[in-house]
Amino acid sequence: MVKIENIEIGEFPLLLAPMEDVSDPPFRAVCKENGADLMYTEFISSEGLIRDASKSLQKLDIYDYERPIGIQIFGDKIESMRQAAAITEKAGPELIDINYGCPVKKVACKGAGAGILKDIPKMEAMTAEIVKQVDLPVTVKTRLGWDDSTIKIVEVALRLQDAGIKALSIHGRTRMQMYKGVADWNPIAEVKKHPDIEIPIFGNGDIDSAEKAVDYKNTYGVDGVMIGRAAIGYPWIFREIKHYIQTGTHLAPPTLQERIDVAKRHLEFSVEWKGPRQGIFEMRRHYTNYFRGIHGFKPYRMKLVTLDTYAELMGVLDEIGHEFANDFSEL
Repeated sequence: MVKIENIEIGEFPLLLAPMEDVSDPPFRAVCKENGADLMYTEFISSEGLIRDASKSLQKLDIYDYERPIGIQIFGDKIESMRQAAAITEKAGPELIDINYGCPVKKVACKGAGAGILKDIPKMEAMTAEIVKQVDLPVTVKTRLGWDDSTIKIVEVALRLQDAGIKALSIHGRTRMQMYKGVADWNPIAEVKKHPDIEIPIFGNGDIDSAEKAVDYKNTYGVDGVMIGRAAIGYPWIFREIKHYIQTGTHLAPPTLQERIDVAKRHLEFSVEWKGPRQGIFEMRRHYTNYFRGIHGFKPYRMKLVTLDTYAELMGVLDEIGHEFANDFSEL
């Protein structure tokens, strides 16, 4: 059983990655229903929390059905991160996660996210201050390094462990790679195999099928895997991986009605949580994947990404059920 301090998360836990504008409560709800063992919020700006910015505070929303859940924070100032951790703890998550992996320019080039990989002593000091500030377990998500010439992930892992973190998730790319190329899990395996590493190590990057999850589990020896982009519009990946691990066989893909039902629940919660305008707009990124592989679907996709009322969208989802009921097939 894998534990983060005293939190049990399964024999080979599947984690939902924190993804900006994706890993919100509506999305987390459908992932949890389909087997995600541990989930994280979208990353939250430490400066936003300190200033009581409404967008940052809304991201602190968590629900009992999500537990265990971690709230992720980011920032470049140690004191701001310490204060943000204190605010975050009051929201009642099971753990607090520090983002040392975000590669986007507006974050990394200011020294936050993956930018702190350029200053490992500061990373260690910031982590230690956050650990001292809160009573909850603290975890970290990071990347291999800033670029190919600065991959020091074993050293980073050991220093973060010494600073007091209870688990580490590693994305198998450098900051300069962004999301291009193939994730390299060999350095992740080096961390996991190091004799002084005692905390759980989770691998992240390119897990998009049940076979790959099992292959990487066996090849790299990680304690669990973190799944990001492959879950967008396809939360069933969690249950498919679990079924494959348990049986060695493939679970039947979701039926058309399952796809429709999940899209409806996701839309309903999105509108309820964010309001009609924002909730409808942010759902648009999910429809293509929810209905991927359906021949002749394009006219319906166009409706889903252009209509702007809840009733119209629900009507289109019902139309999809009638139109493709007899000839739906998985590709």
